[in-house]
Amino acid sequence: MYMPSIFGESLFDDFFRDLDGSFAAKPLYGKRAKNLMKTDIRETEQGYELMIDLPGYKKEDLKLELKDGYLSISAEKHTESEKKDENGKMIRQERYSGSVQRGFFVGDGVREEDIRAKFEDGVLKLDIPKKEVKALPEHRYIEIG
Repeated sequence: MYMPSIFGESLFDDFFRDLDGSFAAKPLYGKRAKNLMKTDIRETEQGYELMIDLPGYKKEDLKLELKDGYLSISAEKHTESEKKDENGKMIRQERYSGSVQRGFFVGDGVREEDIRAKFEDGVLKLDIPKKEVKALPEHRYIEIG
């Protein structure tokens, strides 16, 4: 259905979703999912600083897990809403319940106690130290006959 532009929607939004070829549904935030968990990564001499935007979340909503060298950051929010209030029915609702998740490879040498995390004003700041990287084995090629 075509909606007036004051609602920020267009007839073609759903039809031409993302022109990157992925037509998979984004269940929580729809087309706005790409705007969540925006991350800045800065390299320092000691390690890496990550600053992740998580507006509207509380510290209790966040979960950080380190497994097999991957740091997973997830945030889950629950909002209770009624489709109708005392002043009438809800026309548009843009605040949702659900979860978002993002992962980063930090290396096998990093342990949970090495990572420092702080959450303030909707921004999660992580300090991840650099660990010595083991040399990769030399590639050996197989001759094709």
